[in-house]
This record gives sequence, structure tokens and C-alpha cells, in this order.
Amino acid sequence: MILAGDLAAGAKLNEVDIAELLGVSRGPVREAFRALEESGLVRLEKNRGVFVRQIALAEADELYEVRAALDEWAGRRVAQSAAPEQVKELRAICERMDRAAAKNDVDAYWPLNLEFHDRLIAFAGNGKLLSTYRRLVNELSLFRRQALASGGTLPVSTREHRDIVDKIASGNAAAAGRALHDHVMASRERMHRVNAGTNATAARRLAVIPPRRSR
Repeated sequence: MILAGDLAAGAKLNEVDIAELLGVSRGPVREAFRALEESGLVRLEKNRGVFVRQIALAEADELYEVRAALDEWAGRRVAQSAAPEQVKELRAICERMDRAAAKNDVDAYWPLNLEFHDRLIAFAGNGKLLSTYRRLVNELSLFRRQALASGGTLPVSTREHRDIVDKIASGNAAAAGRALHDHVMASRERMHRVNAGTNATAARRLAVIPPRRSR
């Protein structure tokens, strides 16, 4: 629900409400909250409760830079070692992404995008990298989904993913690493454009509100 955007960033999570919603007791919900904190999706505040984690834009910038470095390394590694069936699996995900993009279906595209990158990182064969990467992805989930939902982004994203697979299939480690690095940094730029547009919209709304008259 957090990754899908059903629970907004900054929202307070009520243990009783979540338990009733899921049809479980409060014990498993408390355990889930602790696991979600470890994965970077929520924060637990003493005497206040549990909140969906909210990432500042400056922190998101730093996370994108770290993710770009990890993805570049993974791309180089996978290009050197990918088996034909692994390349085939990545292409199959791209085909499903193409179909979702053709319908402009962000809800279908988003989990496929996550699956693509998760499988690629897994193919690098480094367990510590995979766990670190998954936490980064969780922390960036809100920004990445918003960027994908912006107009005209899905076709661009699918082209970038197909290019990544082509570079991996060719065995060109440097090109594959660069394609992944550029893809992540392009995602960061899309995040900034979306944020700038959101801020501009908010400013326009404020501009049409008449000032309060002093008494």
C-alpha cells in the first residue's frame, strides 16, 4: 500500500485500523511496522507513532546519486556474466512494460519497473548489494512513481530499459554500466521537473487567493 501510493508520505499509521483492515491481530502489525522501518518505508517516533517515511528533495538527490553508482557497477557486472535465459527474462519484462506504456497504465508499469531493476541487480550475484539496493528503492518509491506518472515519461522509460538490455546482451560492460547510470540520472531529472511543476502549480493557486483585509 505504501509503494502503490495508497498511503501517502508523512501519513500516520494507526495500528488498530491497519489490523482491522488486514483482518489480523495487532501483534503482526507491530512486527510489520518494525520490518518496514528496517526497509526504509516508515519511521517510528517515540510517543508519537508510526509514519510513512517522507524524503526531502535534497535527500532524494543523494539517494539517486548512490543508486546511479550501484546500478552502473551492476550493469557492468551483469554484462560480463549474463546467461541467455537472464537476458531473455529482462526482455520479457520490457515487453510487458511496452504494453503498459502503450495504455499509459502507470499502475501496471510501476511494479514491472521495480521488477526489472530488482532482477537485474539480483543477476549481479551480490547479496549485500541487493539488500542495500532494495532499501534505496523503497526510500525513493514516492519520487520515482511521481516521475513515471508525468506526461510522456513511460515511452521514454521503456526505450531506456530496452537500451540497457541491448547493451547487456552485447557483453559491452562499459556501455551497459553507462546506460544504467544515465537512466538513473535521467530519472532524477524527471523527479526535479515534476517537483518544479508541483511547486509552480501551488504558487499559482496561492496567487489567486485574495489577501486578507486588515481590520
